Amino acid sequence: MVLITGGERSGKSSFALQLALRLGKSRAFIATAEPIDEEMQNRIEVHKRERAGLFDTFEEPVNVTAILRETASYDVCVFECVTTWLANIMYRKIDVRQAIADFLSSLNGNEIIVTNEVGMGVVPADADTRQYVEELGRLNIKLAEVADEAYFIVSGIPMRIK
Repeated sequence: MVLITGGERSGKSSFALQLALRLGKSRAFIATAEPIDEEMQNRIEVHKRERAGLFDTFEEPVNVTAILRETASYDVCVFECVTTWLANIMYRKIDVRQAIADFLSSLNGNEIIVTNEVGMGVVPADADTRQYVEELGRLNIKLAEVADEAYFIVSGIPMRIK
């Protein structure tokens, strides 16, 4: 399993796609974003064009465990992204600890998991955002522990950190 982290718009997605193209012929892509506004709709369309039929795409904002089991037979599966998935979980008031435990137990080892490093800025002003940052930080730590490789992307430059 490969973990890719970094800031917003740092080049994580492009790096994940390039890596997946090198790692396997049968490729899955799990997309967790929802087209909630025009800007997000545009971002989703850009990402779909980048994949250009090179991946079997599964769109699911919340219930990803069944899809992770389904993608176990693929050479590689890009999970885009933990940051959005966790926000979807928390927005819906789903039990975060249980959702994370289910997610972690569903990993197959063929994943390239994309996440954001959100804990490098100021402490968020409100409790909900602080909880989100803390939950994501803890989840990223768990993912890094089980990852075979981990990369931190800065300004489009991947740095291998594990």
